[in-house]
Amino acid sequence: MSRHLDDLEMAVGHQFGDRDLLRRAVSHRSWIAESSDEISNERLEFLGDAMLGWVVADLVYSDFEDWDEGRLTDLRKSVVNASALAEVARGIQLGDHLLLGNGEDAAGGRDKESILSDALEAVIGAVYVDAGSKRAFEVVKHLIGPRLSEAPSQLDRLDQKSTLQELLAARGRRSPTYVLESKGPDHDKEFTATVIVDD
Repeated sequence: MSRHLDDLEMAVGHQFGDRDLLRRAVSHRSWIAESSDEISNERLEFLGDAMLGWVVADLVYSDFEDWDEGRLTDLRKSVVNASALAEVARGIQLGDHLLLGNGEDAAGGRDKESILSDALEAVIGAVYVDAGSKRAFEVVKHLIGPRLSEAPSQLDRLDQKSTLQELLAARGRRSPTYVLESKGPDHDKEFTATVIVDD
């Protein structure tokens, strides 16, 4: 496990003083159910989510001085969402380091968007607990910064819902209605969204 964590520390860009924090950050609840470990990564995920939101808000506020609140929010959302975070996690091979239960592992959990994004947030939370806010800021900037610099050129493609509403309004059509359905167990829900225009 030690070598395993060495590789992850290098990818994250932080050497942990308390290695147990990093181990906890990669411990999915399915692992806890099947092992002698007692604490999953969920509390660290909660903390990392807050850190991530703060750091990215600070970065976009500082780097895009002439942007209004709406555009800053769109920019932040473009890099702080499950899909974008899962891509970052894949980039550092976080899935290879996850501790998963046998069932979750067999079901492809190492590449599941929700598990990867949650684990990345947990790792960020672990950095914060291990070394404080300044170091967590640096790690988030290291991991998310490259995506943030590319995001402005892609913003117009990220918010399909607003684009559709603007298109319908320009054509004199009514606003769409949305029907959201879900199926599957709570830990692995599958969602289907239906957009209805003019019935």
